[in-house]
Amino acid sequence: MATVHLRIGDLVWGKLGRYPPWPGKVVSPPKDLKKPRGKKCHFVKFFGTEDHAWIKVEQLKPYHAHKEEMIKINKGKRFQQAVDAVEDYLKKAKGKEQNSDGKAESKGKKASNKPLKILDEDDEDLSALKDPSEKDLTDSDPEPSAVERLAGPGSGFKWESSPVKDDPHFHHFLLIQSEKPASSMEPISKRLKIIEEVTGSTSIQAADSTAINGSITPTDKRIGFLGLGLMGSGIVSNLLKMGHVVTVWNRTAEKCDLFIQEGARLGRTPAEVASMCDITFSCVSDPKAARDLVMGPSGVLQGIRPGKCYVEMSTVDPETITELSQVITSRGGRFLEAPVSGSQQVSNDGMLVILAAGDRSVYEDCSSCFQAMGKTSFFLGEAGNAAKMMLILNMVQGSFMATIAEGLTLAQATGQSQQTFLDILCQGQMASTFVDQKCQNILQGNFKPDYYLKHIQKDLRLAISMGDMANHPTPMAAAANEVYKRAKALDQSDNDISAVYRAYIH
Repeated sequence: MATVHLRIGDLVWGKLGRYPPWPGKVVSPPKDLKKPRGKKCHFVKFFGTEDHAWIKVEQLKPYHAHKEEMIKINKGKRFQQAVDAVEDYLKKAKGKEQNSDGKAESKGKKASNKPLKILDEDDEDLSALKDPSEKDLTDSDPEPSAVERLAGPGSGFKWESSPVKDDPHFHHFLLIQSEKPASSMEPISKRLKIIEEVTGSTSIQAADSTAINGSITPTDKRIGFLGLGLMGSGIVSNLLKMGHVVTVWNRTAEKCDLFIQEGARLGRTPAEVASMCDITFSCVSDPKAARDLVMGPSGVLQGIRPGKCYVEMSTVDPETITELSQVITSRGGRFLEAPVSGSQQVSNDGMLVILAAGDRSVYEDCSSCFQAMGKTSFFLGEAGNAAKMMLILNMVQGSFMATIAEGLTLAQATGQSQQTFLDILCQGQMASTFVDQKCQNILQGNFKPDYYLKHIQKDLRLAISMGDMANHPTPMAAAANEVYKRAKALDQSDNDISAVYRAYIH
């Protein structure tokens, strides 16, 4: 087998656990981040995901030499997007090299043509991607410190001697909120142990890996899930696919049937689910439904015992979260809020963004669950913070959707092509999958719910109320809220949020 020597900047295919080889680039690790002891590996940034990982040398192949081979065996949409990102990178790198060469020649300096140290490479030369001053990476390991720091003073990430097998599509973040106005955000592994130091700062160390051959190892804790709506259904499906033992309950019992066929167990009441399970998740429509589920007849509270965990995933106001946290902990339970950002499709794809706050030990216990249902997880500190952040995010999303709908109708009213408006929009700085999908749905008259209009209006209302309590003006959200209320009056509540468009044409 030919020896491959790699430098910082080299494009590679990196194999991580059970995932297919993925295009990436060898990069410098953060200044104080040490290489895993005893492992010959390089630090790689993956294209398309912006994730990083230490990859063993035997799991790395030069990008160009193996490009055709990899493209033949991998056909996924995200994979193709990652390859496209590499090609964009190459085009930009080539342009930069031509510009730098011209400048060097004008100054009478000789441009470097130092070749890559890649043996048996028959493909094109990649020296355009290299800075002549870059040094070759070596496989020698520097002496590890007692606690290997990643994110600066007071917090760090220690790599154990076992190889890191994190899913390249999944990140955890810990947002430590202190008295400082700025917060620090640090990557952490799938499983954590968080150590409070004498100074009061937080040290974060990787515990034993929860992955076997790179796949998600489901927790051995019994999982309960209450609420099988647009979001909950996708979440439960992904929990089951990843091997979790899940007991489900839904107000409309028929919705449970599909999941029973997939291997879920059936709970007769929320109280029964909570009593049977170690961790019970809830994802319902609004604050009233969330309260009723916990404190109503046969509610969760009746099944809570010391040590039982309750995770509220509904998007509700901070006051509701505070109330639920208090009643759960009063029975000896452990509480975490974890609302999710996304849509039905995103939920089905297991690519939700999870905002968590409350008991950090519950956050750790939910690690494999969050990995099954989402691509990113943030821990935001004390209970209530996640609710606040989620309402702000949905306030922005709802206001933005209303503005896009207003633009489409104004284009039509002034004799402009709505499709041309969308084409121009998608070529500019506001281009996104969200804009493209929602606008296409509007133009096609397809308002099948991916996120209910009635729920985004509820979130706008709660965000405006939160602003009032903080004595902070929210005039844009207030204006958008009125448009959504108009859409609801036109019987659009159970349609997608893009149906706000109809408020402008009636």
